[in-house]
Amino acid sequence: MSATIRPAEKRDAVALAELIEEIERFYGSTDVQPFEERQSQVEEALFGSPPLASALVVEDENGDLVGLAAYAFLWPAAGSSHSLFLKELYVRDTLRRQGVGAQLMSELRAVAAARPGCSRVEWMTDRANPGARAFYKSLGFAEFDGKIVYRVDSGGA
Repeated sequence: MSATIRPAEKRDAVALAELIEEIERFYGSTDVQPFEERQSQVEEALFGSPPLASALVVEDENGDLVGLAAYAFLWPAAGSSHSLFLKELYVRDTLRRQGVGAQLMSELRAVAAARPGCSRVEWMTDRANPGARAFYKSLGFAEFDGKIVYRVDSGGA
């Protein structure tokens, strides 16, 4: 199966909203927000003014979106530089283990390298996700144990 990786476009909002529901269910969520709300949030996050994030999408030969890499630039990173932070990497199971995830990671590194002042690419995965950890290890990436992640709800939507 062939796949094309490209930046997300506004016309992808419906398919991205569907893919995000798939991602939520993949991670075990049973309480998924209404579709229209999710679509609106995708449009605002990726195509608002200013956008909150960016995404690369994976399109199969039928034109269906079957994967994504959602990211944002964070500042500061090393010194006064910034980093590309990968928030979500997902490839539909029909395309897993075919090199699509590795292609996404390569494209992300190219995006970071093309951005002046971007010093690195960073991401996280759950300790309890051996598949993701094995995937990143297979690409030659080492785990970094120096950070502890905290999270608190904002009280907003």
